[in-house]
Amino acid sequence: MKRNGRLILPVLLLVLLGAPALSAQEVLADTGYSPYSLFGFGQLSGAGTTYNATMGGIGLADRNVRFINVLNPAAVTAREAKSFMMDFGVLSNNVIYSADAATSGTPGATGTLRSANNTFNMNHIVFSFPMWKNSAFKAGIMPYSSVGYSLRSYEQSEELLAALGDIQYFRQGQGGLYKAFLGAGVTLWDCLSVGVDGQYYFGNINRYSYALFTSSSVYRSINSGWDDYLSGINAKFGLQYEQKLGRKTALTVGATYQLGTTLSGEERRFAYGVASATDTITDVTTPLAGYKMPAEIGAGLTLRSADGWMIGFDYTRQDWRNSNFAATPGVNFTPCCQQSFRLGGELTPNRYDIRYFFKRLTYHGGLFYERSYLSLNGHQVTDRGLTLGVSIPVSRYYNAINLGFTAGQRGTTEDQLIRETYFTFHISFSLHDIWFLKQLYE
Repeated sequence: MKRNGRLILPVLLLVLLGAPALSAQEVLADTGYSPYSLFGFGQLSGAGTTYNATMGGIGLADRNVRFINVLNPAAVTAREAKSFMMDFGVLSNNVIYSADAATSGTPGATGTLRSANNTFNMNHIVFSFPMWKNSAFKAGIMPYSSVGYSLRSYEQSEELLAALGDIQYFRQGQGGLYKAFLGAGVTLWDCLSVGVDGQYYFGNINRYSYALFTSSSVYRSINSGWDDYLSGINAKFGLQYEQKLGRKTALTVGATYQLGTTLSGEERRFAYGVASATDTITDVTTPLAGYKMPAEIGAGLTLRSADGWMIGFDYTRQDWRNSNFAATPGVNFTPCCQQSFRLGGELTPNRYDIRYFFKRLTYHGGLFYERSYLSLNGHQVTDRGLTLGVSIPVSRYYNAINLGFTAGQRGTTEDQLIRETYFTFHISFSLHDIWFLKQLYE
């Protein structure tokens, strides 16, 4: 039998390169769509809310009374007294996939193969309110990872095995994990803030594959795969120290530490004939040994001038090398150490200007570079991009509509990988109110 498609990454990542792209409706349950989500927990979501994402994903040392910062538990105390705050947002992700035809294994293909996909989904909902003097509480839910892919490769039979016909191989997956959290923080001595989040992870990941014998009555086409139902808890600790440098300017240092944990649950393994779902070969559900989620450390630095401007830098590190992820047949996948470098800031020309509306807007921008936890064929997948955004004040207090845009690139067409060029649009609504305010009447 002559194999025209090798079971190495370029063939497995024939995402849409030889087949139509899935529409957004077909992956609506997923928060993303990427061939790299074939591995591990899928594609991780780590940029926080729209507010964080528009500044390159920074937030470990940021203290802003106008927005909820979910990246550091200690930041929950950055607020005005008696303020109730809520933020919810959605995003649209649009991706162009590219691969070198010479290494893709696609018969007759030349040059660069391309396709595209888009998804739309809710991104987060979080709220926060004060508990007592210098302390506050927050809760929310947001995606932690997403799985969404549809891959195809095939073989062509030689004359001796012509009865088999062409053989097509398919791999598909969907699902992901969500993170729900409860947190609280307190500010001590007007300069040191500490906080802790309790985090609960839950979700399911469905992966399956099948081989389709197009002309054979000798061999059955088989559909097989597994469904993982995962859950687990851990905690994240944070601190921020703010040093006044003048009447309006302050330097803040922030740090976080997230405990490692093991996600466990149940795993369903199945196999049956494609022609008939009742033609069951095996269907067994067993307890899942669990995948290790490693500890994460982070540190950040910001310089802020009251309501005028802010600039900051964040660094995070998470070592995934002992995560016990299942092997992926045909692909040299190994988890590795993930590191991210993020730079961002904001500018408000004049928040109190009553003449020029655009001076009251807050403009955000940032850059990021990340070495992901995926190493494929000996090459670590990287992600880099540019972010922009604007916060538009609405009505009184700190109510605002936040718009954001991210342009980035994940992977490369070199080293037998695939390149994702993506454009993400964010929109969120920041709601603000004052609680326990007594009305005075004459």
